[in-house]
Amino acid sequence: MLPEPVPGVYWPVSNQPGVITVTAVAHKPDLDTREHIEQFVDRFYARVLTDQHLAPIFLDVAAIDLAVHLPHIKDYWCKLLLGERAYRRHTMNIHRQLHGKQTLRAGDFQRWLDLFNATLDDGFAGEGAKRARQVAAAIAANMETSLSAPAR
Repeated sequence: MLPEPVPGVYWPVSNQPGVITVTAVAHKPDLDTREHIEQFVDRFYARVLTDQHLAPIFLDVAAIDLAVHLPHIKDYWCKLLLGERAYRRHTMNIHRQLHGKQTLRAGDFQRWLDLFNATLDDGFAGEGAKRARQVAAAIAANMETSLSAPAR
């Protein structure tokens, strides 16, 4: 008798007496829970903060305090993907202040988006991940356009 399949872990593929063969099934979680979104944000920031291009912007120019910043970012993505209401900051104003310290360029936003998508590709799949990819592209484009526009 074969064991019951465990979605995302293994799938039995043989029913020969005395032989159990299983095939591993690569399961990537979706961004459909706070836990998964928090895991994604942690993995994404691990990349950002070791990236030659972006790390200096986050660590030196913005001088983020991870203990403060990461909970905000997790709340932000939970708001965007799950409809949670904990995030109540004005994202564009925060980035305008950063842009005032160091000009943020198209390449900065593209690198951020590349790392975001690579993190999704490596560990997440599903409708929530697809939505996150679309939202991130819109955020990067909006930030780039808004910050490059002349001040009124």
